[in-house]
Amino acid sequence: MNSYQMDELPALVGRPLGSSGWLQVDQDRIDRFAQATGDAQWIHVDPARAAAGPFGGTVAHGYLTLSLLPALSATAFRLADSRMGVNYGLNRVRFPAPVPVDSLLRGHFTLLRCEPCEGGLQLTLEARVERQGSDKPVCVAETLSRRYR
Repeated sequence: MNSYQMDELPALVGRPLGSSGWLQVDQDRIDRFAQATGDAQWIHVDPARAAAGPFGGTVAHGYLTLSLLPALSATAFRLADSRMGVNYGLNRVRFPAPVPVDSLLRGHFTLLRCEPCEGGLQLTLEARVERQGSDKPVCVAETLSRRYR
């Protein structure tokens, strides 16, 4: 895992900050996400029906994949002198490919912008999530966060 000081970040704009470890998306995780969000569409939670569907099995929700960005970034890089970070929003999100059940995902994070904000820095990152064995990313998102000392 890469570690940075907040003062280093302006010089790193345009550069990768790090890549995460692999994280498995199993049926239990998909089912728990469906229960938490109320999105129980059959392509996510009905393995028998999904086997005959367009993906040949269940697939993770796009928003589940998106919600994994904090866990993935936590193993990709850290800001050693940041006491707190908050999500500020998203500029753009796309899900170019599905996430079949039991996929292994890894995130890659590139710093696009670094701007001062009250008490800290506002970071714009490109988060690109890959699925092991696939040429297409499963999620590409431009995220905004604020980091405070």
